[in-house]
Formats: sequence, structure tokens, C-alpha cells
Amino acid sequence: MQWETVIGLEIHAQLATQSKIFSGSATTFGAEPNTQASLVDLGMPGTLPVLNAEAVRMACKFGLAIDAEISDKNVFARKNYFYPDLPKGYQTSQMDHPIVGKGYLDITLEDGTTRRIGITRAHLEEDAGKSLHEDFQGMSGIDLNRAGTPLLEIVSEPDIRSAKEAVAYVKAIHALVRYLGICDGNMAEGSLRCDCNVSVRPKGQTEFGTRAEIKNVNSFRFIEKAINHEVQRQIELIEDGGKVVQETRLYDPNKDETRSMRSKEEANDYRYFPCPDLLPVVIEQSFLDEVRASLPELPVEKRERFEREFGLSAYDADVLAASREMADYFEAVQRVCGDAKLAANWVMGELSSLLNKDNLAIEQSPVSAEQLGGMIQRIKDNTISGKIAKMVFEAMAAGEGSADEIIEKKGLKQVTDTGAIEKMLDEVLAANAGQVEQYRASDEAKRGKMFGFFVGQAMKASKGKANPAQVNQLLKSKLEG
Repeated sequence: MQWETVIGLEIHAQLATQSKIFSGSATTFGAEPNTQASLVDLGMPGTLPVLNAEAVRMACKFGLAIDAEISDKNVFARKNYFYPDLPKGYQTSQMDHPIVGKGYLDITLEDGTTRRIGITRAHLEEDAGKSLHEDFQGMSGIDLNRAGTPLLEIVSEPDIRSAKEAVAYVKAIHALVRYLGICDGNMAEGSLRCDCNVSVRPKGQTEFGTRAEIKNVNSFRFIEKAINHEVQRQIELIEDGGKVVQETRLYDPNKDETRSMRSKEEANDYRYFPCPDLLPVVIEQSFLDEVRASLPELPVEKRERFEREFGLSAYDADVLAASREMADYFEAVQRVCGDAKLAANWVMGELSSLLNKDNLAIEQSPVSAEQLGGMIQRIKDNTISGKIAKMVFEAMAAGEGSADEIIEKKGLKQVTDTGAIEKMLDEVLAANAGQVEQYRASDEAKRGKMFGFFVGQAMKASKGKANPAQVNQLLKSKLEG
């Protein structure tokens, strides 16, 4: 039987506010346990929540960016359940009246095709605390620093049909929230987490299969692996005569498997009701107009502009626009050197390789955009060759100064004097007289292979400083002569 995978994702993005959603406590990552939890976060009797206006502004930003309906009146509800890291006994969230309604996001797949993924809703809620099991023998510790941290839960339609599509969608959301400046996207710190709802059905069937939810997956790689494993598990279970049960599962990356946590709750299990401590939030058109005016150029718009303005390929534009920082760096390099294609090649090639090797973000690059742009200028004006440029780049990365300083200090200036190159070529040909005779006696096919030998000898003799184009031209002339 042929099976079709159906996936819907719930992404929890931690909003980049300075304080929590209903209290003035800080949201800084890595603080000592329970040092960032106020009386409101602890659920002490008599305390009342006060909504953080910046969280509302950030949610509206996201809604406008996905062309969604923004609810002019949204309501907070209490989601009731007991867990040790939820001191109030309920989570303040939004149920029937979320702030962001239906929208969409276009994603680009590996083969260059585009798919539109529907977004059902995005709602504001507070995070719970964290249970710690490792450091307490036979007990669990509770850290309530995260309790009350503002989250935007982004719920997709079940439009995704493969693990690779799921990763492309999460990457697109990750890029978008970072462009908007509403979430730092740090998955290792839990700033962006994903719940994957996965089911399978026979191809051609319109009715959905029973879904399992894989909770809190926190890396692109694990999202792909967890979904693939869960799809295989469900298919094998059904083909062996079993039934998929609706449940919550965890992905174990060490064993590369999902395992059951608990049966999946329905909305009525949480006994949602409107929060009596919080008034409905009314969004006025003037507020939305102000938020819309503050929107930056979004990833899709930037990709299209890079193709249109700089003549970049769709692939290059997509890679460079994937993060706001990468796009800004590329544009800064391009402004200095005036050559978009060369700038793109160096940013995506040598620079990205350096950053990956040293595990650095582009903001931490040891080579500034101005330095790289200056070096590319020296390639363009024939001061240095592409090969020497790699040596200059390495020296810049090691902190040895600008391209001009390194070229001067190390005597790397390219030889473009025709007379000097001719003299050097004469010496090379004289030293390899036998090979010259063989070359002249050979047919066209063999000459092509032998020509590379002479070029190599010439570049070696010039210590890589001779202009390659001139070497090729003059060498061909001399050998043919």
C-alpha cells in the first residue's frame, strides 16, 4: 500500500521582550534557578497579572508578516492542568479568540519549487517553569525562571507532506521571526521549539489518520529525524494489523526513536475558560498601521530584490537572504566592492567555510564586510589573483590587517607587466624544452592536457603572482609559435 504523510506543526517562539508577559520579571537566559520569578509568576494569592504591551505588538508584527487576520478583540483564557512546574495550576493562554487568525507562509524546497503552507492561528501564552531531574537523587528540582516567559504559539494547517517540507517550513518561520526582531531563534536555549503532529493515510484517502504529537523538538535535524521515525513506526504498526492511538510522544535523539509519554488530551480536558483577571485586548486600526509601518523588508522580498537588483541566481539569493545578518553582511560587501556576484561567491564560499569551521555566527566574523569588500576590489583591479586572494583572506582572518596592508607587507602584488611575464615564460620553456617539443608534436587533445603543466610551472616560477589570464594568453602564443 502507498502511504501519504500528513504533518501539522506547532511552533513556540519565545518573544524577545525584556520582561515577562504578565509581570516585570526579567527573561534573561542562564540566570541562577528561581532568581527571575516574581510573586505573580509564583501564583501567590492576591497577585494580579498585567499584560506586556510589547508582546502584543510583536504578535501583531508576525500576523501582518504572514498576511493574517488580526483579531480586533482577543481574549486570554485559563488552561487548567496540574504539573509541578506550573505553580498557578493553570497556564494563561488564548483559546477561542487568538490574536492572529488565518495566514500563510510560502516555503522554498530543495528542488527550487515553492509551496504555500497555511497558518491556522498564532496566539499569545505564558511558558511554564522547568523540571530538573539530573542533579537530584530520587527527586526533581523546579526552576521557575521560565514561568511567565512570553510565547507566541504558531499553529500550521496540516498542509505539510514530508519531513523535508517540515524542516523547510520551520526554517522559514525561524528566519521570519528573526527578521522581525521578535525572537532570537536560539533553539539550543529553547527560544524556538516545535511540536510535530504526524499521521499517515492511504494515498487518495481524504480523511485524516490518527495523529501522534511529538513534543518539544529543538533542532532542524531532530525535527526531520523524529518525523521520519514516527512515519515509519505508524506505517509498520498499521501494516501489522495494529492501530495508531492519539498520544503525546517524545523523540530520543540518542536512540533515534519516539516513545510514548501520555495519551493526547483534548481541549475540553483542560477546562478552558476566559481569564477573569485580564480584560479582552482591543487592537485599534491606528495601532496596526503603526506596527505595519515598522515592518522590515521580509525574507521573500529580500530574495526577490537580490535577484532583480543584483542579477543573482534564485539559489544564491535564497542562501544570502536566509538570515538578516547574512543579508546585511553581503550588502555591505557589495557596497564596498561594487560587484554583487563576486561578493556573493566570497560570502557563501570562503567566509561561510571559515565561520562553519570555527562555529561562529556571521556577527562574530573575524573578517569585517569592509575588509572583504576591500579585498575583492584588489581582485577586480588585478592587484592580486583569486589564488593569492585566498592567502590574503586567511591573513585577514588571523587579524593581520586590511587587504592592502597584507599585500604590501607580504609583497603579494600581482605581476601584470607583460615584459616581465614574457621573460619568466621564456625561462620556463627553456627549462622544459623536451616537453615543449612533445607539445608541438601532439594533437589537439593531448595539447590541452599538457598546457596545464606549463601553466603550473609558470605560476610556480612567479610564486603565484603572475596574472593568470596574461600567463595563459602569452603562453599559448609562445607554444604555438
